[in-house]
Amino acid sequence: MIIIVRPKLLRKNFNGMTLWPFVVLKHQSLKEDLIFLNHESIHLRQQSELLVIFFYVWYGIEFLFRWIQFGNRHKAYRNISFEREAYHHESDFSYLKSRSIFGFLKFI
Repeated sequence: MIIIVRPKLLRKNFNGMTLWPFVVLKHQSLKEDLIFLNHESIHLRQQSELLVIFFYVWYGIEFLFRWIQFGNRHKAYRNISFEREAYHHESDFSYLKSRSIFGFLKFI
């Protein structure tokens, strides 16, 4: 994980974003937030499993589908399978050691 702190790269409501192999943070203090970093580490694993480009394609398509489904951008984001997996396991620091390949499929 390569961590970069660049507040201007992120939209107002975003604290961080994973762009394999980088994790871009809005605030320096987030480097100390282990739960946040674990969440982003889960996204790094998801991205590597889908050879990066397919992750972004799937993410975008699922976001659009969820936005239509819920009519709300925040609900759409929170219900993307990648986000559901990451939020569900962000406090489990051993999750990535036992996670099965394509673990996000359980959250569709």
